[in-house]
Amino acid sequence: MQSITPIVFIVDDDEAIRDSLGLLMKSVDFKHEIYHNAQAFLDNYDSKRTGCLLLDIRMPGISGLELHAKLKEMSLDLPIIFLTGHGDVPMAVDAMKEGAIDFFQKPFRDQELLNRVGQVLNQAQYKQQQQVERQQMLNRLESLTTREREIMGLIIEGNGNKVIAADLGISQRTVELHRARIMQKMNVNSLAQLVKEGLFLQQ
Repeated sequence: MQSITPIVFIVDDDEAIRDSLGLLMKSVDFKHEIYHNAQAFLDNYDSKRTGCLLLDIRMPGISGLELHAKLKEMSLDLPIIFLTGHGDVPMAVDAMKEGAIDFFQKPFRDQELLNRVGQVLNQAQYKQQQQVERQQMLNRLESLTTREREIMGLIIEGNGNKVIAADLGISQRTVELHRARIMQKMNVNSLAQLVKEGLFLQQ
């Protein structure tokens, strides 16, 4: 499976904050991109990329809260950590109720922010890997014939070859041949793996 590198997207209208955050992310080799306003971020964001968004809550034009709302409307599941001034804490709390991951009040402790960003990136990467694996499984499932899918379903339910043969009115040898092809197409080596993939696809 291809390696997925999560990105820290930094959106803040304060140049000093942008520069500081960029240097901070660079110090621990976090891949990052910097935008001076929300519109610039929206113009360049690709939903296929994973990571997290460090977002200033107050900005000219589209505010951080408005960008958060837009991302939700677009069904873009990008974890957001808000960066707030002292008077913005109540708004940040409300944003968390709407799905934001966390908020940090300026000035923040660099290491605390890095620790939290690291956690969020790990979670985002894991979630992306799960999505990739699920799509790969779906692709393998689509390669099965209608009969193979039917037999796979019966196998996952715990039926043996003899029972499947009787249920479908075919020979046990035919079931065995189908089963071998199913294992090959689904790229699994054991019944346990096949059941695990089948259950995962049903989630």
